Amino acid sequence: MKNILILIFPLYLFASSSFITPLEYASQLYKNPRGIGCHNCHGDKGEGKIVATYIDKKKQKNFTGPVINELDFEYFFNSLNERKDGMPRYFLTKKEIQALYLYLQEAKKNVK
Repeated sequence: MKNILILIFPLYLFASSSFITPLEYASQLYKNPRGIGCHNCHGDKGEGKIVATYIDKKKQKNFTGPVINELDFEYFFNSLNERKDGMPRYFLTKKEIQALYLYLQEAKKNVK
């Protein structure tokens, strides 16, 4: 809970001078951070998603966007700042990453 509060406080500063709430900002950022929304590969709530199926050496395989709503903040932050196969680089600010993490934590509460 303490970590969530630390993440929300900078967003509170953003919201005090904005017409949208931190969660609305986070939701929009998740859907379109830099042209390709996170939801396209990771699902609407970070639950993971099959992005494509293909045949390789006569076997069907899946290219899957992993579950990201179960990650701790440090791993989530580091993952967004290093190159991974299939994952575009978004060059997000720390505030943007905090907003995305807030969105995923709130979305996870509503998964059931």
